[in-house]
Amino acid sequence: MRSVRIGVDTGGTFTDVVVVDEQTGEIITTKTPSTPADPAEGFLAGIEKIMSGAGPYEVAGIVHGTTVATNQLLEDRIEDLGFVTTEGFEFILEIARQSVPDGYGNSYFWVKPPRIVPVERVRTVGGRLDHLGREVRPFDEEQAASVAGWFRERGITAIGVCFLHSYANPEHELRMREVLAREHPAAVVSLSSDVLREYREYERSVTTLVDAAVKPTMRRYIANLSERLQTSFSVMKSNGGMLSAAEVVHQPITTVLSGPAAGALGAALIAGTAGHGSVITLDGGGTSTDVAVVIEGEPSLTTEGAIGRYPCKIPMIDIGTVGAGGGSVAWISPEGTLKVGPKSAGADPGPLCYGRGGSEVTVTDAHVFLGRVPPHLLGGEIPLDAAAAAGGIQELAAKLGLTPERTATGILEISAFNQSNAIRRLTVKRGLDVRDFPLVTFGGSGPLLACRLMDILSLPAVIVPRDPGNVSAYGLLTVDVKNDYVRTFVTRDLAPATAAVVYADLEAQAAEALDREGFPRERHVYARSADLRYYGQAYEVRVPAPGGPIDDAWRSAVLSRFHTAHQSLYGYAYHDDPRHSPEWVNLRVSAIGPTTHPAPRFAPPPPAAGPPRSRPVFFDTREDTPVHQRADLPPGARVTGPAVIEEYGSTLPLHPGFTATVDDHGNLTIRREQA
Repeated sequence: MRSVRIGVDTGGTFTDVVVVDEQTGEIITTKTPSTPADPAEGFLAGIEKIMSGAGPYEVAGIVHGTTVATNQLLEDRIEDLGFVTTEGFEFILEIARQSVPDGYGNSYFWVKPPRIVPVERVRTVGGRLDHLGREVRPFDEEQAASVAGWFRERGITAIGVCFLHSYANPEHELRMREVLAREHPAAVVSLSSDVLREYREYERSVTTLVDAAVKPTMRRYIANLSERLQTSFSVMKSNGGMLSAAEVVHQPITTVLSGPAAGALGAALIAGTAGHGSVITLDGGGTSTDVAVVIEGEPSLTTEGAIGRYPCKIPMIDIGTVGAGGGSVAWISPEGTLKVGPKSAGADPGPLCYGRGGSEVTVTDAHVFLGRVPPHLLGGEIPLDAAAAAGGIQELAAKLGLTPERTATGILEISAFNQSNAIRRLTVKRGLDVRDFPLVTFGGSGPLLACRLMDILSLPAVIVPRDPGNVSAYGLLTVDVKNDYVRTFVTRDLAPATAAVVYADLEAQAAEALDREGFPRERHVYARSADLRYYGQAYEVRVPAPGGPIDDAWRSAVLSRFHTAHQSLYGYAYHDDPRHSPEWVNLRVSAIGPTTHPAPRFAPPPPAAGPPRSRPVFFDTREDTPVHQRADLPPGARVTGPAVIEEYGSTLPLHPGFTATVDDHGNLTIRREQA
């Protein structure tokens, strides 16, 4: 019987499914429309579609990339959320952090983010710990019971608990959870010492509250999916790993960048197999475009991320998101200028050409009007209404006083600049030159603007993988089980014996989690790291820490890595200056349970194909343009623009002056045509 692994990525417009045969390595892909009202419907429909007629098989594993938590945060659907904190600190959310948006020329000098919990839903409990976790005042259990009753009487069932310095000692938070369980058993509780055991009270508070806010929604979704699926599955996490659904419901905040993280990992593996270790990845979907930077095969990680307006200080792949997808809406500003996004038509009703009642022109409508995509999606499964797209473009053009072609081209040009700005922000802030990196573009709409991005950013090349619309789902099958653990320990002189105790405790927690996931101890992998800064700095630099014995040599190795990393990031380092000696801040462990990954694919020889057909396409003028089917292009084939290369889940418009060559793995590599 065949043994298969299945990856399912739920996006804003389509749900992508990839099946890998573990014996033969054969990969099958498909897409089905997403169902925003009930994402489980699209999930199950996608699996049923791809497995129908597949014969007898055994499912060895299912990995899911979900946007349930992400969408709840982006849409600000935060309800019935309460906050418990230390007496005297009820305004921690109001104090927040100050930041200067858009430079000093902005009309608003200081801007604070809105509160995630209204002030009237914040309650405090007496008791106090110092920064080393020593009890200064005892926990006030009577006041805690009163607080629990207050939430119970008002029907507030999602509660975040963050007490001062609980990163050093979680005892008071654990006692608060016991009181809530006794006095308010219907409550869903998140403790900061479970969610983020590191200092900085505001970020720890908000991260804990985000976890509490999405926990009820994620639990309902996972329970519903598990019941209907009738088998266990895993969920992709933002840190580039996965976790079983049974475990992830206890830490739902870790899934907030689930799908985009899988796309970055899948693209990194595909690029590395083709000989490109460092690349920029671009995942173009229906609602947004996600970009990431891969250095020597590894996507960059951050703990300074945010989802919408909420800072989430958890380890996640550093992904920049911009509202520039296929469904992004074109609109006219009050000043009379053309704008594109971030509003999206989504999957329902979608663009005008979907014929589902959409009333606004989108990026997809512009592509359809210019002939750069076929009058259908998914190989003909979803016909498009080209006349509706043309009517919308013509109406918008009349308002702008432009020709329809100029208007449609302008929509795509603005969308391309929106994407290029997201790439610049992610590279320039690390001191990286975008001109040194090939771009791996994927997703249903990812390849559509590839040639324009090459021009705008002076990219050396663009790589379009096989089945680009399914790269995120493919990436789900390339990840290991992974959990992260952190402990704040601020000191300028970290004794190796002290570090050994902290790391041993973190690794013991990690071992228990991998045990629950079913990994035998001999397969456990622990990756250590540490956050350091120069004394007096406000933010840290994370560096990997060696495994093995923790001694003076280990300590020197970490310090040397910190100096090198600081030099690379900021252009200077204090190697031997006692005034700026390094300060240790956080010690971290990532627990990894290795899984089976799909083997690199080589392109099979295509069947004999006749000459390409053609259709009118507008680039500089509207002319008959060759239209190639990607499946007909063998390794080594070279296509010269103007041309269009179509496949099941995506389309590549190849502008004049560009060529696309097929490599041994079936990837298309786009370069400028040599003069």
